[in-house]
This record gives sequence, C-alpha cells and structure tokens, in this order.
Amino acid sequence: MGCTRALRFEDHGERESDAMVKWIMPDEGELHSRTWMAFGPDEEVWGEDLLPRVREDLARIANAIGRFEPVSMLVRPEDRALAAELCEAGVELVECPLDDLWIRDTGPCFVVSDDGHLGAVDLNFNGWGGKQEHGRDSQVASFVARRSGAAYLQSEVVGEGGGIEVDGHGTAIITESCYVNANRNPDFPRADLEAELKQQLGLRKIIWLPGIAGKDITDGHTDFYARFVKPGVVVAALDPDPQSYDYAVTRAHLEILGRATDADGRRLEVVPLTAPTKIRASDAAEDFAAGYVNFYVCNGAVIAPQFGDSRADAAAHQTLRSLFPGREVVQIEIDGIAAGGGGIHCATQQQPKV
Repeated sequence: MGCTRALRFEDHGERESDAMVKWIMPDEGELHSRTWMAFGPDEEVWGEDLLPRVREDLARIANAIGRFEPVSMLVRPEDRALAAELCEAGVELVECPLDDLWIRDTGPCFVVSDDGHLGAVDLNFNGWGGKQEHGRDSQVASFVARRSGAAYLQSEVVGEGGGIEVDGHGTAIITESCYVNANRNPDFPRADLEAELKQQLGLRKIIWLPGIAGKDITDGHTDFYARFVKPGVVVAALDPDPQSYDYAVTRAHLEILGRATDADGRRLEVVPLTAPTKIRASDAAEDFAAGYVNFYVCNGAVIAPQFGDSRADAAAHQTLRSLFPGREVVQIEIDGIAAGGGGIHCATQQQPKV
C-alpha cells in the first residue's frame, strides 16, 4: 500500500495529518456504507428533449440501489423538489452546486487506511481534458470528502474515477488514452503517473489498456471496457459490430487481458460480455453507450443496464448472475443516460464501510 499525507476536514477547516498513512482503494464489491450520486443534468448540456429522460434514469438507478444500501444524491437547490418527487423516500438529498451528473468522475475515489479510516482521493477533475464546463463539478470531490467525514487526499494526477478499475488487492486496470493524455497530464510520463497512482490508491501493479482517445468525451474510460469481478477474474467488453471503433479496441483489450497477470502473479481469467446488436432507443445518437460492462456492484446486488435486445440482455443477466453468486442482478432501462455516452457506473460512486 502507498503512503501519503492526509488533510482532515474538521469544524475549523483543514489541518495536515501528523503521520504518514497507508491507504488502499477497496474493490467495489466490498461492503458499502452508501452510494453517492448527482442529480445534476441541465438543459444546456443535455437538451430540452433528453433532460426529463435523464432525470428519470437517475432516479431509477437511485431507487434500485436504495433497496440494498443508503443513497446520497447531490442536488442543486432549484432541482430539489423534482428530485424528491422522482426519488423514493430512502434517497437522501444533499444540496450542492453541480454542472452535470457524472459523479464517478467528479467525485472522489474512496480509500481505506490500514488502521481503518476513510480517505477520499481528489483526482482534480478538469472536464475530461477541458471538453466541458466544470467549475462546480471540480469541487464535488472535496465536498463529498467533507460530507462523508473522510480524510481529503489531493492527487498530483488529473483524471477520473471511471478510468480506474481496481481489485482491492493491489491491481488496477487503467486506460492510457485517458490518463497518459496531454489534455490531462502533459508533464507526467507514464512511469510517474504509475508511481503517483500506486501511492495514493495502494496499488502494486497497473495493467495498462490502450483505450481510444478522441472518440468519446472520456477518451476511453476503463469502466466501459473491463471490470474486476474479484481478484484474478475480469469481465471485458466485446463489441460485435465491425463498423464500430470499439470493434478493434475491445479485441485488443481482450488479448492484453488474456496475457496479463495481477499483482500476485495470477493469470487473469477473462470473461467477455458482448454488447447488444440492437437497441430500444429509436433516436439514439452515434455516441449511445450500449454496453453491459458499466454495471454497479452494491450491497447484495448488481445494478446493470438493459437495452431492449432480448437475447443480449438475457445473456448479460445470466453472465452477471454466474459471476456474482449471492447477489441479485437488477437490470434497468437507462436509455437517456446512455444517449449521453454514459452508464450506471458513471453515475455512481461507492463509499466503503469502515
């Protein structure tokens, strides 16, 4: 595990911790104290037609997770009444300035210390390399850290949580197209990025996937390509459409992962998860995110998308059930959010229980 200094949020502001602390980012499947979300889409980004659908999708995700664990939903004051109408009573509404909904990227990556304290790593969100206004969203990580009572840990690296996937035992999968990118880290060679991320997230090995830059706003986040099920087991996206840019990318990733070993020297077992060949959304744009890898693991359940392709939806459900025995697999419609290039994992952030 890495060592770093922490800033503790207290009633009277911040102070530097007296001791060096070791932190590790747990696997998403470990027990959560809550899930964080952000009721933050607005018309300027999403458009008048799509906005209501996106808000309904956010509430649908929150309500599904809320059956299994507490949900804290960040919300602008002016949107609070609508959020309260759409979300069930178990979803806590927390007022916060927001630009958008992608809390996986704007929020902190939670870590746990070796002596059982909670930390929150701020990856300095910069609008996916300056592609979108982000003045308010750049403050979400510190806000959530303060609200959760976590130690605030500011990274030297610029990036997003969606670009990092961990097994909780020292191994991460990260896309180069996101992190080794001049729009985020122009002065960081890959070796220096690796050293900083290892230190802050308690990593011993990083498996780098190429990803693909410039095709979507994220520059190819890991959480649309590969996810740990448990140490040694990875589920990876497979795009069946030869006309898609992800057709070659997903095959390259499967080859890399199939040869990879984790931090303990174990060769990865890789389970492909094939994207749908048709979707329900008749007005889907080119960047519609139709894939099953962007699921979210919460206490006792896996919350996953379904797109109206009955065969592919059922196959994804069966695969996830076999990979996560003992958890309920709940598939929900998220066509509005998918139309914006995102998914369930992108709209959620787990806070581990300590």
